[in-house]
Amino acid sequence: MDEPQDHALGLSRGGKGTKVHLATEKRGLPLGFVLTTGEAHEAPIFLNLMEAARAARPRLGLPNRLAGDKAYASQDIRGWLARRRIDALIPPKSNASTTLRWTSDEKKGYRGRNVVERCVGRLKEFRRIATRYEKLALNFAGMVTLAMIVIYLKAL
Repeated sequence: MDEPQDHALGLSRGGKGTKVHLATEKRGLPLGFVLTTGEAHEAPIFLNLMEAARAARPRLGLPNRLAGDKAYASQDIRGWLARRRIDALIPPKSNASTTLRWTSDEKKGYRGRNVVERCVGRLKEFRRIATRYEKLALNFAGMVTLAMIVIYLKAL
């Protein structure tokens, strides 16, 4: 990984910050992450995030089902998932003029998406992650990786 020019620091509503795009498995253990500036949108990062998750478990490959929030509701992402026969548990945006219907099975599967939020909460328990003491994105990525390793070791 090369150091980005902006050091993955950018302005958002709360000031300067970094966004950690995170992929987890169904038990809430982190698989991979991508760092971007604080104002970056999720959809353009999706393919990089999937590559990071696939690299974490190369033998298992991609999952059968993928739950994501409304930020991942683009047609490009849905098409990418459909071409790989992955069920997309992504709710349609309220302002979208699509005819996608949200079935009860999809709603039930989407409830499991909270494991990502819980994993983010566990990562934020590490002060270096919550406050980003490191100037360089490479060093911050190393701290996120170290925190992920600690989470895996605690899960043993």
